[in-house]
Amino acid sequence: MSDQDLICVGAIAGAYGVRGEVRVKSYCAVPEDIEDYRPLSTEDGSRTFTLALLHPVKNGFAARIAEITTKEEADDMRGVSLFAARDQLPSLPDDEFYHADLIGLEVYDTGGTLLGRVKTVQNHGADDLLELQLAGTSATTFLPFTKAAVPTVDLASGRIVADPPLGVLPDGTDG
Repeated sequence: MSDQDLICVGAIAGAYGVRGEVRVKSYCAVPEDIEDYRPLSTEDGSRTFTLALLHPVKNGFAARIAEITTKEEADDMRGVSLFAARDQLPSLPDDEFYHADLIGLEVYDTGGTLLGRVKTVQNHGADDLLELQLAGTSATTFLPFTKAAVPTVDLASGRIVADPPLGVLPDGTDG
């Protein structure tokens, strides 16, 4: 299965209790849906997991993973991202995207100049941010993933058209 066939749906945040339960952060639109995607796997597919949610906790869920039976095993899983097969996930409306589909897309300004390539998609509590690897440099910047700043996402052509707010690009050519 290629990495295009897997979508990150959550991550293990650490142990919960002393019997091998884990704290899970869900990245699903309906957070409880993470339990429905089976099996979950690591990004490389070397391990698979069956997840059962126990109850909500701050910033996620307490969960049982059948393959984890001790607190030490649960501690060792901290930071592991959980992936589901794309064909298990719901199809999205035209104006919504899986983060995995955005990574690697080229980003152009409204005049057709290449700004860079999407390196990561991040969310620190508000809107999503596209981390751009700027063209011709190792520098990165963050672009708000809003309709105003990113009016066009064309997955078929692998291209994003952006209208960066003032101050986003380091050379002052934005806005």
